[in-house]
Amino acid sequence: MLRVTTLNLNGIRSAAAKGLQDWVAAAAPDVLCVQELKAQAADVSGRFETLAGRRGYFHFAARKGYAGVGIYTALTPSDVVEGIGVPEFDDEGRWIELRFDTPARRFSIVSVYFPSGSSGEERQQAKFRFLDLIEPVLERLAHEREALVCGDVNIAHTEKDLKNWRSNQKNSGFLPEERAWVSRLLGNGCWVDVYRRLHPDAEGEGYTWWSQRGQAWAKNVGWRIDVHWATPALAAAARSASVYKAQRFSDHAPLTIEYDWAV
Repeated sequence: MLRVTTLNLNGIRSAAAKGLQDWVAAAAPDVLCVQELKAQAADVSGRFETLAGRRGYFHFAARKGYAGVGIYTALTPSDVVEGIGVPEFDDEGRWIELRFDTPARRFSIVSVYFPSGSSGEERQQAKFRFLDLIEPVLERLAHEREALVCGDVNIAHTEKDLKNWRSNQKNSGFLPEERAWVSRLLGNGCWVDVYRRLHPDAEGEGYTWWSQRGQAWAKNVGWRIDVHWATPALAAAARSASVYKAQRFSDHAPLTIEYDWAV
């Protein structure tokens, strides 16, 4: 089995101080995709280059304390790809892809962090630009190789994917344009929302993010915005999915899915 976890750290130093390394050692994912490192290479060097015996591969943001993605794994990739070739977003550290290519199969695992538009209209427009740019990247990836894209996409797709959907219809993360984008991506036959495939009717137990305001965590007023999107053959190999909530490392929770899949 291939066990893959995705987790937005909301700062790797903060998550580490809350016991992340011990949990990774116990949970033993083969691959851990992380987002929002909020660190640069100098911060990682000598401290977070490995995590529970897994080597890290990173795409850092140019701006200090901002964004950044990584993948920790004991598996050895044949190639590492940082960014999507668009400086506006590559400077923000939003995409890292590990390729595991053999004569028999071309396979990729991606950690991605979509922009949030919640801070204002300027960032919402940046988010829309990112969606326009990433769509053909994802379509091309799915046509060229088997792939798994994990990360924080900052969009709740359907009414089942957040608690207060009625009051959030005009808010970033649940805008009609954002939801339509996800519907189009998942509807073209290239990508499958793996958690939703395994749990088509799940609501509260699938949430992965809770606002730090009010009593959102205590009342489970959450959003499902952290995903595994897989090409169809890989999605069909998914056997189980779980969200870990017994311990908190950030305002997100780890989503782990096991696949009957060899790398």
